[in-house]
Amino acid sequence: MYLAFNDLVTIFSDFKGIKEADHLYFTVTDNAAIEQKRGLFIPLNDASGELLEAIANGAIAAIWDKKKQVPRYTPNHFPIFFTDKPIEGVRDLLRIYLEKIDGDKTEKMDMTKFVFLNKELLKENKETYDIAVMLEKLNVVERRG
Repeated sequence: MYLAFNDLVTIFSDFKGIKEADHLYFTVTDNAAIEQKRGLFIPLNDASGELLEAIANGAIAAIWDKKKQVPRYTPNHFPIFFTDKPIEGVRDLLRIYLEKIDGDKTEKMDMTKFVFLNKELLKENKETYDIAVMLEKLNVVERRG
């Protein structure tokens, strides 16, 4: 079961771009440089890279810090979900996704792949530690399936 556009809208009510209820996200990442088929890009710091690179690598949407300017080159139709606190947004996103897949009893299911390469950032404080724990839960579910 993949993360979907409608899942994001429940968390991030402030967004712009195309409203595609059938958009599914196969990859969620904080790193623009990796391949992210049908990706959701979440820049958590300057090391995350540029949105243009994420789009070139397959990103079809992004979660964006409201305090930062969206790059001018961003296509008008490209979905951008705005948040005041990106790290809290990641935590909420993981919580919603874990709840979504928890009820699915399918033996082998397709799952969104979460790739957060900035491990130190995820261990910075209790808020980000929660994210690391949720990512580990997803890894366990993925290995089971």
